[in-house]
Amino acid sequence: MVRKEIQDETDRMTGKSKQISPVPIHVSIYSPNVHGFAVVNLTLIDLPAYEGCCRTAREYRSRHRSMVRSYVEPNCIILAITPANQDIATSDAMKQSREVDPAGERTFGVLTKLDLMDKGTNAIDVLEGRAYPLQHPWVGIVNRSQADINRNVDMIASRWKEREFFATSPDYGHLASKMGSEYLAKVLSQNLESVIRARLPGITSLINKIIEELEAELSHLGRSVAIDAGAQLYTILELCRAFDHIFKEHLDGGLPGGDRIYGVFYHQLPAALKKLPFDRHLSLQNIRKVVSEADGYQPHLIVPEQGYRCLIDGALSYFRGPAEASVDAVHFLLKELVRRSIAETQELKRFPTLQAEIAAAANEALERFREENKKTTLRLGKQLAKLLDEDPALMQRRQQCVKRLQLYKSARDESDSVSWAR
Repeated sequence: MVRKEIQDETDRMTGKSKQISPVPIHVSIYSPNVHGFAVVNLTLIDLPAYEGCCRTAREYRSRHRSMVRSYVEPNCIILAITPANQDIATSDAMKQSREVDPAGERTFGVLTKLDLMDKGTNAIDVLEGRAYPLQHPWVGIVNRSQADINRNVDMIASRWKEREFFATSPDYGHLASKMGSEYLAKVLSQNLESVIRARLPGITSLINKIIEELEAELSHLGRSVAIDAGAQLYTILELCRAFDHIFKEHLDGGLPGGDRIYGVFYHQLPAALKKLPFDRHLSLQNIRKVVSEADGYQPHLIVPEQGYRCLIDGALSYFRGPAEASVDAVHFLLKELVRRSIAETQELKRFPTLQAEIAAAANEALERFREENKKTTLRLGKQLAKLLDEDPALMQRRQQCVKRLQLYKSARDESDSVSWAR
């Protein structure tokens, strides 16, 4: 049944012409009849032979060679199968195995059709390694004949017939214990185990390296998002804390950016304040003008309070421009730090929607803070002027005191003039 399925699949892929195709046919075979020795799981790749379709067409030959090379990897064990009734020296299987495995470290020579050799001939020289030496010993096998296949002879009967052939053969009897399909499976299993044992440290190292790379990648990608709302909220808060940490690092100077805000308050704002025209505003000429316009003529003992208040209000109004410019400068720098902090928060990279929401919330808050700070600047100027407002009762008492003082001084002056007249 397996053979029929392989034939049907081959016909589906290549048609009735039986051409070769690089598309593999995967067949998994399990058997409970494996006993007597340890057999590891094997993957057998059965490649088509050259004969027939490949000798007549150069294109087929090239396609076949390419296909074989694609499967003969450095970790493969090569079974170079050659019919015993053909010349080993011209075997295509041996030629290709020599090309990919010059030292013969992973090549096993297999002789088939020993039962079909001409009478009086044998393959002893090949099987004993004299005609074509290999590092691993040659193994002879006897498969089912076409007549057996047509009669549906099963593999158990075929193996028994093979063992009988070698045991009773006058040519191969002394090699019977090292011949046959069962011995070949044993040798291949032992070789595979030894290869695995030798390469296991390297394989383990490679596996550990891959594990480290995958763990690093998973750490970079982040853990999977939880399903329940509570865990999702916790994840969002953790991501916001990560963003907040990066943002504070920028502000505190651990990362670039905060120094520019420092420069606004300690360099840009003081430089702007130094350029304000206080010298002209507080000049004696301007003071006389403002006081005269605000209070009119006053006796020299009466403080021109309205004039002073106008001077102070005018001076405070000069601060508004630099203060608002500083607010705008800091606002721009903070928006840039928000953008940079979001980009530098690794945990946020896989959540573009959350990035956009954090950016929008931060920028909205910064806009609100900017307007509030501008209002605060204007309010502060007005409040400073209001802070200089005295208690009306105190101002009235002062004016009364000044008038009484003026009267008494006038009286004293009159008294002195009378005394000098006498």
